Amino acid sequence: MSDVFFSALEFAQQQVRRLIEKYPDYFPIYTKQGKWYHDGELWTDWTGGFLAGMMWRFYQLTRDRWWWDRAVHYSQLLEHRQHDRNVHDLGFIFLNTYLPWYRWTGDERLNQVLIQAGRTLALRYQPRGKYLCSFIGPQSLFIDIMMNVPLVFYAARQTNDEQLYRIAEQHCRTTRDRLVRADGSTAHEGLFNPDTGEFLGQSTHQGLAAGSVWARGLAWSLYGFSQVYELTGNEEFLEVARRNADYWIRHLPEDGVPYWDFCADLSQPPPWGAQKESSAGAIAAAGLLHLAGQDADAERCRRYRQTALHTLRTLCTPEYLANHTPDWEGILKHGVYHTAKNLGVDESVMWGEYFFVEALTRVVTEGEQNE
Repeated sequence: MSDVFFSALEFAQQQVRRLIEKYPDYFPIYTKQGKWYHDGELWTDWTGGFLAGMMWRFYQLTRDRWWWDRAVHYSQLLEHRQHDRNVHDLGFIFLNTYLPWYRWTGDERLNQVLIQAGRTLALRYQPRGKYLCSFIGPQSLFIDIMMNVPLVFYAARQTNDEQLYRIAEQHCRTTRDRLVRADGSTAHEGLFNPDTGEFLGQSTHQGLAAGSVWARGLAWSLYGFSQVYELTGNEEFLEVARRNADYWIRHLPEDGVPYWDFCADLSQPPPWGAQKESSAGAIAAAGLLHLAGQDADAERCRRYRQTALHTLRTLCTPEYLANHTPDWEGILKHGVYHTAKNLGVDESVMWGEYFFVEALTRVVTEGEQNE
């Protein structure tokens, strides 16, 4: 099986190399009919860190200076976004780029970029509701932000800033209490009265319905709470990640790759019905592998790893991996960006590419394929 994973990583390198040679200095979000360059709507510009992040992963894997030079260049193109107050995704942008760069070099200037990005993200904090608001507005809390809040924790720890730490911690607790349900499923969005902090209810932009279980959102939560547990050592956050993982595993289809929403009517055709979502599978696989490294329960760790490896094996088959699909520019097929807007449905999506590469890199470098 390790040969399959290595082959998939070699194909991923090939596809990313072709992308940056064909479209230099371009940060795509999703493909359209398998092509990265098109005039489709962005909705919001949040994925640049995934393309540059893959370059850092490839350097980690190969120690090829060519990847180092590209990773540095593409990371530098994102540096100005340390001050970007228009998105809630600064963790996605900087934790995948400037953090590995800083860890490789120890250059304090890079660390200061990370700290500033964390402080910028913390400016989204709504003190009455105790959450970091989404790009939609001050009334909106997204489950996605659980993957970005580690940047605020990072800045807090680097500067010994107790207020920053409290902001991050309170955001996690509000997300747990308002978006994570008792059974471990998650809502995409929570709506608040920003003037009073009153919680108004759950909602969604990308899931089937307010009360459904948008697959990518659940994957964000699973991985995000696992990271927060690692950063804080706080068992209450591990408990949330476990609940998320248990729901995921219980409801996962036999092939290990979810449909786009766990509540979708599978008797109906795509995109609203039986539409697979490879990017959610890749995120959850990476998250389950991470959680397996955090949880002290050996049986849980075994189950997390087995599920992640099963998903990755499926994603490495020709049904999902584009290595036998001529002229397809992405790595993974059957990803979904935004069903309601019909953006990137049944396409390659940049976060799916990144977390697929991340999970495979973890497997081949840590030998987890033998578990």
